[in-house]
Amino acid sequence: MHHSSREVQLGAALVEAADTLFEAFDTAAYLRRLSDHCVALLDASAAGIMLIEGGETVSFGVSSRQQELALDLLEVQHHGGPCLESYGSGEPVPPVAIRAAHASSRWPDFTERALRYDIGSTFAVPLRRNGTPLGALNVFVPEPPHPSPSPSPADGTTLLLAQTLADAAALGLANHRVFTRYRTLTGQLQEALSSRVRIEQAKGMLAERRRTGMDEAFIALRQYARSHRLPLDEVATAVITDSQDIAELGRERPGPA
Repeated sequence: MHHSSREVQLGAALVEAADTLFEAFDTAAYLRRLSDHCVALLDASAAGIMLIEGGETVSFGVSSRQQELALDLLEVQHHGGPCLESYGSGEPVPPVAIRAAHASSRWPDFTERALRYDIGSTFAVPLRRNGTPLGALNVFVPEPPHPSPSPSPADGTTLLLAQTLADAAALGLANHRVFTRYRTLTGQLQEALSSRVRIEQAKGMLAERRRTGMDEAFIALRQYARSHRLPLDEVATAVITDSQDIAELGRERPGPA
């Protein structure tokens, strides 16, 4: 990829990684798009992101290119692999030759599966935000036609580029979690306010129908809710809509004999 076109694509990837503050956000699609950017920017066969919470894998996101390969190589890491190693240490796992790792029994299940797909090397970087690990990004590189026994000078740049994308993804995901939490809180507060308004409206209507004060109307409303084991807001709504189910509650209170 030409240097300038890579910079343009990296910029686009970072903008996309930041765009998470909307209701229709789809985590799987988001991770897939970021994995696609990794494949294009890093000349990889495939890439995938593993999200982890409390030591348990919660979701995968894999590149559109060779999805089966990427998903298989993420799922096989339950006994160890570059993703879990990077997540556990909080540090990148630099490019590792698959044949050498397999010969030394490093990640045996993972390396055996990677060899079946003709993967020559792999590396991983952590997704972390404010010191909190969220998961890891794993990149799978094809077997080169002429393998080199020593690391390429470009390996450091490649790892830095992958970490930049992973950091952007971690920021986007963390921001979306905060966004979701506040939207939920806002909804709860709005519902509580609406419920309070309905109860006040029902009190006024009951007071008028029963010819009592507001306090007595509220006591009647609350007693009815308790005796029928109903939420107070549900009874208030029934009063407002003049439901026949609570007709006796709306009757005028008998006067003194």
